[in-house]
Amino acid sequence: MRLAVDLSGRPEHPALAVRAEHWVDLARLAESGALDFVVFDDSFVPPGGGPGEVGRLEAVAVAARVAPLTTTVGLVATATTTHTEPFHLSKALATLDFVSAGRAGWQPDISRTAEEAALFGRKDAAPVDALWREAAEAVDVVTRLWDSWEDDAVIRDVATGRYVDRDKLHHVDFRGEFFAVKGPSITPRPPQAHPPVVLRLPAGDEPAALALIGRWADVARVPSVDGGRAGAADPGVDGLAADGAGRVRAAVRAAGRDPEEVSVLLDVPIGPTDAAEAVVDRAAAALGVGLDGVVLVPETLPGGLRRAVQEVVPLLVGRGLRAPGPGRRTTLRERLGLARPANPYAGGFDATATAGPVGGTG
Repeated sequence: MRLAVDLSGRPEHPALAVRAEHWVDLARLAESGALDFVVFDDSFVPPGGGPGEVGRLEAVAVAARVAPLTTTVGLVATATTTHTEPFHLSKALATLDFVSAGRAGWQPDISRTAEEAALFGRKDAAPVDALWREAAEAVDVVTRLWDSWEDDAVIRDVATGRYVDRDKLHHVDFRGEFFAVKGPSITPRPPQAHPPVVLRLPAGDEPAALALIGRWADVARVPSVDGGRAGAADPGVDGLAADGAGRVRAAVRAAGRDPEEVSVLLDVPIGPTDAAEAVVDRAAAALGVGLDGVVLVPETLPGGLRRAVQEVVPLLVGRGLRAPGPGRRTTLRERLGLARPANPYAGGFDATATAGPVGGTG
């Protein structure tokens, strides 16, 4: 089973949230438990000024700080597409993939509120359907920009003084509903080519979000009928989780992709009083209703993560749900069983033929 952890939980001391050592320690702790990846949360929602709130660091930068001090765990950074340009996102995430030696991942998200829009002052808040369509278009553009350098574009030819073969850099020439991007990127193609895309299925009915997942998700996170509480009375009964997994796989199939290539994971919160055994029961139940694993979501950090690594992981290994031993040093795509994608531009791909709203096969 796949096993990951979301690091959005409340720090046990508020000052930890803005200390680099906190995030490094969390990632190393997850790595010691051989978890597949960690998710660094991010949002443009400003702190509410309540007790213990000291602010929020930027997720991609945090992951980049953690990367040189870890070796095996995947580093998935949340980055919203609503008020961020795809060109900037493509460069930041490619950089993260380089500094982590191919362990980067991206969790796209949207910014829904007028309060968030006012922080930027560039555009008003939009209907949620439009926000998800914009997100889908942003992922499309980012992927094209990653591909705008062929793998062997960097030649370092000392004799001629040429660092890059210009014939192997490509304009993406994307023009859609929300973005018009010429390209190419200024950063070479990432080590993984495409850092895996992790997407959360909203609890409500948001068709455009499901369409985005169907087209672009490498990993899909789904909620459960009771919020995924590890202490649920009957963890085997989880209709919403099963329904979510089915909807995800149907959307992937409708987008012309193989549903077996997408990992569908159940979010499982871990509270301070939840038993270890209950978490493992929930994980086993997730596999029983067609999911591929779980994302543990400790409510407090680092204590909740420490319990997960020291208590939950050994029980999963004992039940045969996880392999024993340390994680392998490999790329996140390889860890998730994903092939490295070919570059369509290297085969004479015509970007202008498919550029369009939410569209394309780039």
